[in-house]
Amino acid sequence: MRHAMITGWGKYVPPAVLANSDLERVTETTDEWITTRTGIKERRVSHVKQSDMAMVAGARAIAAAGLEPTEIGLILNATCSPDRLIPASGSVIQDKLGATNASALDINAACSGFIYALTVGDQMIKGGAFDKVLVIGAEKLTPWLDFTDRATAVLFGDGAGAVVLEATEEEVGLMSFELGSDGSQADILCVTHSASEEPAQHGHLPLLRMDGPEVFRRAVVAMGDASVRVVEEAGLTLDDVDLLIPHQANVRIIDATARRLKLNPEQVFINIASYGNTSAATIPIALTEALEEGRIQPGANLVFAAFGGGLTWGAGVVRWGQRITPIAQSDVTLPDTDATALELLQPNIDAYGTGIES
Repeated sequence: MRHAMITGWGKYVPPAVLANSDLERVTETTDEWITTRTGIKERRVSHVKQSDMAMVAGARAIAAAGLEPTEIGLILNATCSPDRLIPASGSVIQDKLGATNASALDINAACSGFIYALTVGDQMIKGGAFDKVLVIGAEKLTPWLDFTDRATAVLFGDGAGAVVLEATEEEVGLMSFELGSDGSQADILCVTHSASEEPAQHGHLPLLRMDGPEVFRRAVVAMGDASVRVVEEAGLTLDDVDLLIPHQANVRIIDATARRLKLNPEQVFINIASYGNTSAATIPIALTEALEEGRIQPGANLVFAAFGGGLTWGAGVVRWGQRITPIAQSDVTLPDTDATALELLQPNIDAYGTGIES
């Protein structure tokens, strides 16, 4: 029976850091308020396009797998912040990578996007359609930050992560999954005036809006319950889980999910303090860092869990293979920047204003 093993991994995070102390200058908040409610200390602001970040993460994942871009058959780009609605950023990434033999598309399930895309890639390989699939989670959310709304302005950052899936007869890879959606609650996490429903040319700026308490309540239930179910569906017990790698939206949501799985802190990977919520990019970035830090051992049972706009959620159990180090390193780079995070966000300030009363 064919399985889809993760053979490569990589990440890209922009160099410009937006710390909580920076946010105190443009919105009505404090480092203590942000940290105690979210666990976030800083996040990154990109000076390049979403497709550029995705390309670098993808190139690093391909090199880690010991492959060439031309060997990839399918690129799945999980994002809710593409460069443009048309064309899909997946096609742009394909060209930037030189993956000339790959089909490419975007998948938008917001913060659940990477798990959705990973599941699609897994099923494509198991069904025999492709042998090698590149799955990317990449987001550039900071252009939508409205500093008059501290409920959202403090949460989000930019970044990208990616994995390569390859066909194998070994019993590894995605062993079980659950995907879900509740469209009746679509408006509690959305970006307004960003597409054909409310075109931007009507004079309205895109606005990221969220009902934080309601999203929190639903995320705690959905991520925890789905995680328990996929562990059972994989034929495992909670004692078999080696590491939970959850979507990094809020440290309190992560803690609640860990409690549902009866995990101790050493069995949960958390990096939200450094990057904030990078939506579909959080899990592949965290996975890459977990490998870099030696938190994943050969044959480990991993649980991925996420919740996002849609409302969507997803969870999966991944059995790791034997290799935990990259085969090679990519030398792909992007232009650097001397601009600070706040300088990069000046267009937001000009468009929306600040939350600081004059």
